[in-house]
Amino acid sequence: MKIRKLFVLSILALLVCSFAPAQEEIPEAAPPDIPRSLLNNQYYLQSVRFTEQAREAFELGDYDASAGYAEQAAEYARLSDEYVIMRLADNAFAKAHSRYTWAGSVGAARRYPSEYQRAGAAYDEARDARQKEDWGTVTRASNEVIAALTTVTGPGGQAGPAAEPPAPNTLPAQYTVRQWSSTGDCFSAIAGWSWVYGDPYQWKVLYEANKDKLPKPGNPHLITPGMVLDIPSLKGEVRSGMWDPEAGSR
Repeated sequence: MKIRKLFVLSILALLVCSFAPAQEEIPEAAPPDIPRSLLNNQYYLQSVRFTEQAREAFELGDYDASAGYAEQAAEYARLSDEYVIMRLADNAFAKAHSRYTWAGSVGAARRYPSEYQRAGAAYDEARDARQKEDWGTVTRASNEVIAALTTVTGPGGQAGPAAEPPAPNTLPAQYTVRQWSSTGDCFSAIAGWSWVYGDPYQWKVLYEANKDKLPKPGNPHLITPGMVLDIPSLKGEVRSGMWDPEAGSR
């Protein structure tokens, strides 16, 4: 019993460091101060809940239950880390996409050929890495796009998009299902994306809104590539249009 108690104590001690994303896992280009809104995602909150349950069970002397709760807390902390890294990468890509698109619209390919070429190579790398969910590469390459286009101006010295564009007011209202082998698309995975609900537990909202489109409406696990899913508003957010994999959050 004493050995079991010490084991659980060690797990609880490790969880103290699990509530915030591990610094070595965050891309070097990521901001050092992660917004609180990213930390307060459903994975993080679940980790906090399980940790509190683990502490309560430990205080009651139920070390087996405490160990079980602690293991679940650690798993949700890991998922929270992955979620934050993904969101940071998506934000970086959205900024890179905005800057690169603007540069093309003002003739950067002709006026700044070397800078535009470097940006294009980095943009392609970020886009491909995003498809593979290689978030560290997405962030690095996206920042390289911004850096390559720093000196680019429009006609008459027109400045490009701000480095920190405001978050879009409109979220996508539809999503085209992709191949499961490359994306892991299912209702819970889609619901977990930041531009959908940021919460995989809201999968039933998507299912109820789209079950009539399924090959077997009673089977939420059977969705097929090419299906267009409707994304209903969950908390009054404004939604319009189809999600664009080329444009970050849209």
